[in-house]
Parts: sequence; C-alpha cells; structure tokens
Amino acid sequence: MKHDAPHVTGGRDRLRAMCGIAGIIGPQANLDTLRQMSVRLQHRGPDGEGAWSARDVVLAHRRLSILDLSEAAHQPMVLGSQVLTYNGELYNHEALRAGLPGPWHSTGDTEVLLHLLSRDGSACLSKLVGMFAFAIWDAQHRRLLLARDRLGIKPLYYRLLPQGIAFASELKALMEIGVPAVDRSAVRDFLFHGYVPAPKTIYEGIAKLPAGHTLTWEDGRARIERFWDPSTEICVRSPQASVELLDGLLGEVLPAQTLSDVPVGVFLSGGIDSALTAYYLDHPRTYTLGFERGARSEADAARRVAMHLDTQHTEMTALAADYGAALDAMPRLFDEPFGDSAAWSNYLIAQFARREVKVALSGEGGDEIFCGYPRYWSNVGARSNFLNRALAGLLPPLSRLGSSMQRRAYVGLPAYAAALGGLTAIQIDSLLCTDWREADYDYLWFYRKFWRADLQPLAQLRWLDLNTDLAEGLLAKVDRTSMAHSLEVRPPLLDHRLVEFMLTVDPALLVDATRRRGKLLVRELMEPRLPAGHLERPKSGFGLPVRSWLKRNPRLLEDAVRRLRERGVLRRAVSSEFRRAWYLLVLDRWFTAFG
Repeated sequence: MKHDAPHVTGGRDRLRAMCGIAGIIGPQANLDTLRQMSVRLQHRGPDGEGAWSARDVVLAHRRLSILDLSEAAHQPMVLGSQVLTYNGELYNHEALRAGLPGPWHSTGDTEVLLHLLSRDGSACLSKLVGMFAFAIWDAQHRRLLLARDRLGIKPLYYRLLPQGIAFASELKALMEIGVPAVDRSAVRDFLFHGYVPAPKTIYEGIAKLPAGHTLTWEDGRARIERFWDPSTEICVRSPQASVELLDGLLGEVLPAQTLSDVPVGVFLSGGIDSALTAYYLDHPRTYTLGFERGARSEADAARRVAMHLDTQHTEMTALAADYGAALDAMPRLFDEPFGDSAAWSNYLIAQFARREVKVALSGEGGDEIFCGYPRYWSNVGARSNFLNRALAGLLPPLSRLGSSMQRRAYVGLPAYAAALGGLTAIQIDSLLCTDWREADYDYLWFYRKFWRADLQPLAQLRWLDLNTDLAEGLLAKVDRTSMAHSLEVRPPLLDHRLVEFMLTVDPALLVDATRRRGKLLVRELMEPRLPAGHLERPKSGFGLPVRSWLKRNPRLLEDAVRRLRERGVLRRAVSSEFRRAWYLLVLDRWFTAFG
C-alpha cells in the first residue's frame, strides 16, 4: 500500500481510445476551423489527432490511447460511403464482431461499430453495451447521424447552422464558429438545478443531445428521437432471489468494464458503491482522496476496505481546499455555469490517479439505481402543512429559514424538485433583475418531462433521478473533471443491463423508511464481504465546506455579487449564510471568464 482497412484521411494517431470528436457539415465547413476545434479538445485526446474532409464536410477526432495498439484503428474511419468519428467504449465489441462478416483490419471496437452502423443504421444501438457519443456521415445520402449513450455518460453538443450543422464533445470547440448570446432562461435553469439541463446550454442556438437520443440531419432538417426507453414494470421476486440475480449480474458487468490495453484503477471512497466495484475485480489498483479535516475524510474507511480486499492502494491527502483555484477552474472545465462544489474533489482525484493509470472505474449511479439518497426514505412532501405554507410566503425568501419553509411547503412534483434542486423559484425571481426573469416561467419543465404519475412514489423519484440530474449533473461532473486530465472514467453500475434489471426491482425491497436507510439488497449482498461495520457508516459526500469558508472570507461573495449586479444580472445582495452562495460564485466566475 502506497501513499502519496477501413481507412482515414489525415492524422497520425497510433491507438484506438477514448477521445473527443468534432465536425461541421454545410457551407461553413473548412479545415482551418476544424483544426481549431480539435485543438480545443486536445485534453480529451492528447495522444493524436485525425481529420477527414470532403465537399462541405469536415470531421475531426482526438485520441486517448486505451485499446487496439495498431495503425489500423485511426479515426475518422471510413467504410464505403460511411465516415465515423467516435468517442466511447463498447464492452461487447468482440461478441458483436463474431456476428459480422468483416473483413477486419483492426481489433478494437471502432471498426465493429462502423460495420454495424453501415449495415443496420441506428437500429444497431440496441445491441451496444457501453458508453458512447459518435457521429457518422453517410456521403451517399448526405446524412449525418449523431448518438449519445443511454444514460448520458459521454457528452455531445450540436449547433444548427444556416444550411448545416456542427457538433463537438464539448461546448468550447463550438465557440470556434462564433460565440452566440447567452440564453437567459438557461441562467434561471442553472440557479434552479445547479446545472443547465439538456437540451439547453448556456448559449442560444447550441444544444446538448439528450441521453439515449439520436439526431439525424438531412436536407437541412434535424430530427431527434429517443432510442432507449426501458421498462419500469416491477417483477415480483423474493429479496433472496433479487440478491442472487444482482450478484450474478454484477459479476458479469463489472469485470467486463476493465477492458483495456493500459492499466485500470478504481476510485475508492468510504461508501458502498466503490467498495462493491472493487470487490468484483481481481486485486485492482485503488485510489482514494482524503482531506486534512478528518471529519470530512473517508480515507480511513477506504483504507480498511482496500486492505480487506487486498487491492493495490494509493492515497492522496488534500491538505486544504484551494477555493480560488477551484473557482477559476470551473468555467474552463464545464464551459457553462456548474454548481456542484464536489467537482473540485473529482478534479483532484482524477489528477492524482492519472499519474499511474489512463482508465478508472467509479461507483457513480449506485445511489440512483439502488436508492441510496436520503430523499428515498424521507417521505418527500409529507411536511407540507398550513404553517409551513404560510411562513414560506411571509419570511424573507433568501433567508435560511425562509428557504427551509419554502421546501417544506411543497407537495407532489414541486416537492421532489425541491429535494433534488438548488434555489427555489421564489428565490430566483427575488434575486434576478427584470431582464433576466420571465413572468410565470416554468422552472419545473425539465423534471416535468420525466414525471411519471403512473409510478409509485419511490419509483417516480428513481425515474426522475436517472433521467435528469444523473446525466446533466453527476455524469457531466465526472466526465469534465476526469477528461481535463486525459483520464477515462467508467461507471460500471450504469451498465444499461444492470439499470434495466434494477428498474424491475420493487423499490420497497431497497428502502427501509423506518430505519432511514436504502440500498437494502446491496447491503445484504456486501455485508459479509466488507469489513465489519463498514455499511453502518453515515453517507457523506465530497462537497466543499463553502459556508464556513465564506464566513472567514465574506469579501469574496460580496465582490462576486457586486459584479453580477453591475452586469445587470442580480438586483440584490445576499449574506454569506445564503444556502447556494457557491452558485453565485460560479456564475460570477463564468461571466468573468466568458463575458
């Protein structure tokens, strides 16, 4: 244990890998702009670059070397009239290859995906096991297909142009075509959610392709369709049968996601999900980020798990949170306001692990599929009563007590949104200047898209989690903070086969509201496999202690609010006690960085 054949035009890549993609279709397509877009994505693929061009079409690819150590895996890859630029990993590519005629010129998954798409088009997406975002150009029919994986593990942005379209793995690449106006509704959404929900971005005219969707562009028109709509029908099983099925599925899914020609590590926290991930692997390398402040550190618990499972363990201690560095980094990482302060912890652990590995597995998604968040057993909306509702209307909306009463006053979907989101609608409207508000704005539009009145309350909340905050909040955080260091992070608990299975499990088998605990199946499965008492640890996160820091440095928030007021965004000041002060700090830094 330590401490501290298909062919391509252009490029000199050597290895098939996780990467960044970009392209322009239409009269604005030119190689100079494409090269600048590719440079903007260099951190996603520092090991090489490739480009392909034809009339009114340019496609780019950045490469991070993971799989297929051969020249034959270059991208963009061409097969007949089809040209593919692809970001992802298909864990079942060898099985898919066995059902295709070939001929084959490489051993990786890119060529397999290209053959499948050439033969079956978007119908092949149901066969893919993995994470992906790709673009395939059909030169014969002059048709572009974009696709983003089922859960949104990999990002994909697009921009409709006059007579064309552009796309890229990150917003920053699309800025090479010109910087559009800020979408003021997206600022409201950011304050409500802590992120800008798909399909919106912070810019007018640039969109995120939602998770589990395709976009087909042809004859100047774009058509967006959902290709994954898993069943939510509950299967009646005993707890023991569910545990046995889960055990078998985890034993299949997790080892398969170590597919790589380079070393693979595991992010190990003090929680259940990362320990579960490490258990199903054979003596993996594990990495833990600890904090100087012992109350917030999970290093001791992670170390006990590492010793128990006999992993190759390495620890890093963050001596103190560098808030200035964190705030300066956020705009460049996400290209739009992003309010989860735990992103800085993710950034540090990715930086640390990248010294030794290019691929890491993480436990993201476990709380969503296994019902691990406190809101699953807290009977959301049950505290609404006449007194709470009256106080919500009388107390200052930005005070801590006023905020609490607002959240307690809600029932139904607004109550779920309050449990999931950032500021309340009342708080946002009281903060923003007139030009940034909109009368009767529907702050619930994103959640409303996925509200399932036909599901029981626990299943409703799990469905919301999987379709909203997971892709645009949690997974965006993991992707940007890891790829900033050219580290590929895989969340094996979000393998769609595992997600589909868990959606058939009655949430009542996962949550004990009386004992205020979730993940019952996982607890039963893992209790004899982990150190004694590990599953009794209270749930904790890696968010920064922003409030205590602002008490010591009130000037920082004062200056941020002053600048936002001078920009005409905010109309009033807030105190350092403000519950979501970090959102305002991030918003100020984003405006400062991007204007």
